[in-house]
Amino acid sequence: MNAALFPLSAEQSPPFSASSSRAERAAGEGRISLKLGAEGATKLDRLYQQGCAKIRLPKVYGSNALEAVLINSSGGLTGGDRLSWDIKAASGTHGVATTQACEKIYKSDEGPAELSTAITVADGARFDWLPQESILFDRARLSRRMTVNLTGSARFLALEAVLLGRLAMGEKVHDIGFSDRWIIRRNNRLIHADALSFQGDVIAFGKSPSTLSGHQAFASLCYCGPEDSDQLECKLAEARALAAAFTDCHIGLSAMPGKIILRMTAPDGLQLRAALIPLITLFRSGAPLPRVWTT
Repeated sequence: MNAALFPLSAEQSPPFSASSSRAERAAGEGRISLKLGAEGATKLDRLYQQGCAKIRLPKVYGSNALEAVLINSSGGLTGGDRLSWDIKAASGTHGVATTQACEKIYKSDEGPAELSTAITVADGARFDWLPQESILFDRARLSRRMTVNLTGSARFLALEAVLLGRLAMGEKVHDIGFSDRWIIRRNNRLIHADALSFQGDVIAFGKSPSTLSGHQAFASLCYCGPEDSDQLECKLAEARALAAAFTDCHIGLSAMPGKIILRMTAPDGLQLRAALIPLITLFRSGAPLPRVWTT
């Protein structure tokens, strides 16, 4: 049939007009809350998942902690995608959240992907935020924000690690837009604020010793706890002793009232992870990492 015989009216438009079509964007929201069950074990209280955000709770043997594996079923993030997580840990609970795999951030032509996390940890509870590495590809754009509210003697451990491309695949990352903001409060008082931003040619500005020293991987870690200054200094000394074994990595550690901060850069993801694992284990008092980290 000749389409010219049936012209479109003024009110109609072609169903697949190149000028009007927009790529579909991923959106997801996941919420989880923890409660204290019988015999001191942490149990699921509520779970909500929508869109590409999925949460799985694998069986954990030999531990009273609840482990949540966060999944982005879209397979990665690009410009215009939005993903958010909300976690609440009730008094006395112990939980850990990780990701099923490394989060991939692909090149963007429509602004940044947005990733937000809100965590609330009640008095006497502990929560560890341990996602696997995020991989930024060339021309990736990511805006990430984490907001944490602690009460009383709550303990909290946070890690975020980033790989600039995949070295084994010969990938080079030149142009990125990356913003990462952390806000942590205890009893409504600000105890930690962190803002990290990389914009432009990361190979050029990443050569400086004040940025990445030419390395392709970096990480930030923060432990917040009720320990006094002497206890934190002892933990800091242990961490520095562990870090000294990884001579190819650049690792900085410092202790301040109520917290310990770690910054690290590494030549590649393998060396970054090798250095991170014993340090994370130390700050988790010897508890092993989530199984997805080693499978």
